Amino acid sequence: MEAKETAVNKRACKRCLTREMAGSEAYFENLYAYIAGLDDGIKADETLYEKRLEVCRECDLLFQGMCRACGCYVELRAAVARNECPYQKW
Repeated sequence: MEAKETAVNKRACKRCLTREMAGSEAYFENLYAYIAGLDDGIKADETLYEKRLEVCRECDLLFQGMCRACGCYVELRAAVARNECPYQKW
């Protein structure tokens, strides 16, 4: 019974970005390194990036850092300036 209670108490956050999920630091380290290493010519500026993530954070299609519309990690899609939301939210 104790194990079952523990599993119930550790539900995943459905409306979080990967950077906000507990225990995701090591798992998504490569994702953040990739974003940091993007060429400045294709990378969205920090203001645009954060605005995009705020829209995604409020979206019902966000699930554990992924977009259920297209399957991408929203932090990666938002980091590239020419990318857009599959539902034209940004």
